Amino acid sequence: MAKTDIKNKAQAQQEQSNELLENPDVIADRLGRGEAFLKQNSKIVGGIIIAIILVIAGVLFFQINRENQNKKAQEEMFQAVYYWEQDETDLALNGDGDNVGLLYIADEYSGTASANLANFYIGSIYLSEGQFQNAIDHLKKFSSDDFFVQSRAYSLIGDAYMELDNTSDAITNYKKAADHNENKFFTPRYLYKLAIAYEEAGDVSNAIDTYSTIENQYFESYEFTAARKHKARLEGLASR
Repeated sequence: MAKTDIKNKAQAQQEQSNELLENPDVIADRLGRGEAFLKQNSKIVGGIIIAIILVIAGVLFFQINRENQNKKAQEEMFQAVYYWEQDETDLALNGDGDNVGLLYIADEYSGTASANLANFYIGSIYLSEGQFQNAIDHLKKFSSDDFFVQSRAYSLIGDAYMELDNTSDAITNYKKAADHNENKFFTPRYLYKLAIAYEEAGDVSNAIDTYSTIENQYFESYEFTAARKHKARLEGLASR
C-alpha cells in the first residue's frame, strides 16, 4: 500500500512538471505571480541586490587596496632588507631616519605579504640578539608557501625554545622543520637538532632513533659522521 502511494505521488509530481513545461497558461500564471511578488516586495528585493553589490564592491576594494599596500611596503622595506643582509640589525629593525625599518613594515602594513616576510627577518634578528621570546612571537606570525623558508622558520623557533630551556616546544618545531618538504640538504640538519633536543629532554630512545635516521637515510650529509658518533655514545650509555 505504501509503495502504491509513493508511486502515485511521484506520478502526480511528474504530471505537474509536464503541465508546467507544456501549458503556456500555467507558465504565464507562474510568471505573473513572480512579477506580482517583485512589485509587492520591490524595496526588499532592491535592498538585497544593493547589499550584494556592496559586498562585492567591498571585497574588490579590499583586494585592490591590499595589493597597493603590499607594493608600497615592498618599496619601503628595500633598504631595511639591505641592512639585514649587511648584519646592520638596528638599522634593519628601526630604520635610518630616512628609510623605515622592518618593525614599521610589520606593523603599518599588517596583513600584506611584505609584513609577513618582515616578521621572518625580525624574528631572525631577535634570535641573534638573544631576545628569544620576541623571536618566537614574530616567527610564529610568519608563514610561507616556500617549503625551504617555512622549514627554516620552524627550525629558528625551535632554536629559540631551546635557548629558553623549553625542550618540549623545541622538539615540536624541529619535527615540523624536518617533516616539512623532506630533502637531503636541510632535513638532516633539522633532524640533528631534533636529536639533540631529545637528548636534552632525557629521551635517549628517540634521540638514538633520530640519529639512526640520519645515519641510514642521509649518509651523504654533513651531519652523518656526528650522528653516528653520538648514536654510539648514547647506545653505550643505555647499555650500562
